[in-house]
Parts: sequence; structure tokens; C-alpha cells
Amino acid sequence: MNRRVVITGLGMITPVGIGKEVFWDNIVAGKSGIDRVHSFAVDDYPTQIGAEVRDFDPGRFIDKKEARRMDRFCQFALAASMLAVEDAQLDFSLIDSRRAGVSVGSGIGGIYTLQEQAEVLREKGPRRISPFFVPMLISNMASGYISIAHGLKGPNTTVVTACATGTHAIGEAMKTIQRGAADVMIAGGTEAAFVPIAFAGFCAMRAMSTRNDDPQRASRPFDLERDGFVMGEGAGVLILEELGHAVRRGATVYAEVAGYGLTGDAYHITAPDPDGSGAASCMTMALHDAGLSPQEMDYINAHGTSTPLNDKTETQAIKQVFGDHAYRLAVSSTKSMTGHLLGAAGGVEAIVCALAIKDDIVPPTVNYEFPDPECDLDYVPNVAVKRPVRVAMSNSFGFGGTNASIILKKLEA
Repeated sequence: MNRRVVITGLGMITPVGIGKEVFWDNIVAGKSGIDRVHSFAVDDYPTQIGAEVRDFDPGRFIDKKEARRMDRFCQFALAASMLAVEDAQLDFSLIDSRRAGVSVGSGIGGIYTLQEQAEVLREKGPRRISPFFVPMLISNMASGYISIAHGLKGPNTTVVTACATGTHAIGEAMKTIQRGAADVMIAGGTEAAFVPIAFAGFCAMRAMSTRNDDPQRASRPFDLERDGFVMGEGAGVLILEELGHAVRRGATVYAEVAGYGLTGDAYHITAPDPDGSGAASCMTMALHDAGLSPQEMDYINAHGTSTPLNDKTETQAIKQVFGDHAYRLAVSSTKSMTGHLLGAAGGVEAIVCALAIKDDIVPPTVNYEFPDPECDLDYVPNVAVKRPVRVAMSNSFGFGGTNASIILKKLEA
């Protein structure tokens, strides 16, 4: 377990950009990817806004015939993996394929396909259901396609833990490398759920913002006037490598994956435990795993969903773990720009942490206008800040009371 794990490649498909350069430029600039939903008619829905990926062409990455046999969440995942592999300058033909694997998850999976095929069944009967229905539906197919595309014969796993999926997938990939089961892992999360049934379900929970007249200002984590999350879609995929493996091939290292924590609230199927104890113990576990003290933390990319309860609870948990230091570190939520990418959120937000460490820039929480007395930390309001970032944490908390935290740090000798 002494094997060190580093990040050498980043790939993302997001509402604020595809690929590292445009994505990071827009995040640092505080640009929102939220608008009125275009995937289907939303006039009858209480929420009519979302963060869609509107400039994605699967044919840029995938054979068109093959793409038609993939659900959108798989298209996102495979495309993001290709961007990450390219960024890492990895040539898998020079690597033992049995020592390279995949850990990419999705919180919901192929719901595009489910909606489409349910309509086929109702209108045309069972004989017209696609033979690709089940392979297009199941969540592990994202990892499967990535493994096939890159010829990876090592560990091939999928995590499904709602909105904590991407962070858990990265943490489990880290542990896979640490215990010696692989030298390279492609890890992260993917989600594509802009279909009527899923959108209506979230509306029915009354969890989403109804600020329909002002989409780009709707996601406002930690702000007193926040009224719910904004649904997003996309994928965030990272290349994780054992340090020696990365050094021997001359790879560029963004950051070291230093710690991982995972806990459960055992409280409620959707609401976080209001005392924040589950989130606090998760962050504490990650610090212990990294061998770091709370005072060494510089930046937290918060789960920060823009829901009244989550933001207050996460703030409370951060103060439990970091004490007085909580007021000295930077906390921001990039969901204010990307929306909530559900199972993909942790992958994209881990990438944000890696780039914050690389460039010593803390991205902002946009739309922060009215301070909430119960959310009283430094949320980096509205404008990115240039400051040293040696250690960063990414938090993800999901339905079912599942919690995940990972810690990244600058690579040291």
C-alpha cells in the first residue's frame, strides 16, 4: 500500500466546455453553462432549466455506427477517456494490458435508452425492442467500452453511488493501484439523464431550482437565496498511474492522489444527516489516509449543490473537521457553473482540483450575492483567486447517505 498514485491525464465533456483548455478557461472565468432545457419540451415542468452539453458530436470520437449502439452516457465516457489518454500521451501498445484497467461509474446509467425503448414497447410491442437494449442500459457498459477501445485487460469495475459515484470510482482506482493490482487506471464518472422521465422525477422531489427566468443565476451554492440544484450532464475522466510508472515514461504529473474517505450517514434516503457527522467522518478518513493534518488543507471543492439543506450541512461538517482553519481555507462550488452532473460530478470536480493545484488558482462560486449566516466560510465569491494550492479536497455526497472525499496534493519528492 506504499505505492504512490498520480494523475497524468484529464478528459472532460461538460456544459462549460469539451476538453481541458476550454473547460478550465471557462471555469476560471466564472462562465455558466446553464440555460433553458433544449432536449425536450419543458413547458409543463416546474423546472425548465438545466446544464446540457450542447456541442457534443460523438462522431468526433466514435465510429458513427458504433455510437448508435451506445447510450449517451457511454458516448460521454468513451469520449472523455480518449481526451484523457491523449492528454497523458499514453500509448497502451507499450504497456502490459493486464496492468491497466478502468473504474468509471454512472449514477443512473442508460436512461435515454430506457425511455426510448419503453416507448417502443408501448407503441410497437415486444418484438420491436432493440437487441442492444440491455447492453445500452447497464451502468458498467461505460467501463466496458473504455476497456475495449483501449485494449485494457486489467481491473474493469463500475461504481454506482448516486452523486458520489465519480469520487468513489477515483478512490477505488487509487486503491487498486496502491495494492498492486494495476499500474494504470482510467477513472471517473459519466451521466446523461436529460430525458422526460428523469427530469420529471427530480421535479417531483422538489429538489431543483425553479428560477426559470434567470437560468445562469439559478445555481447559487451557499447563497441565502438558493432554492435547489440545477441538473447537468457530462463526464470527467482521469488517468491514474503508479508514480514510478509515470516517471519512467516521462509523463507530466498534475497532482498526487493522496487520500480517500468513504462513509455512510445511515440517516435518510435523500437528505443528509443535519448534524454533518457522516460528511465530517468522511473528510477525516481522507485526511488520515493521506497522512495530513487539517491545517495543511488549502482548498475544498465542495459538493455544494445549491440546496438549502446540503450547503448548510456541508459547511457545518467542514467546521467540525477543520476547526478555526476552516475560515482560512478556500471553499468553492463549481456546480454554480456546471450544474450538478450527478454521477459525473466527482470526476469533473477532481479535475478542477488537479488544475487548481497545477495552476495555483482557486475557481469561484458564482452567483454568490447574499451571505447566509449559517454558511459563513470563504466561498471564493464570483471571481477566481490566485493563491498557492498545495493540498485540495473534493467532496461528493449522494442519495442513500453515501459520502466520498478524495485529497489531491502537489507531487513532492
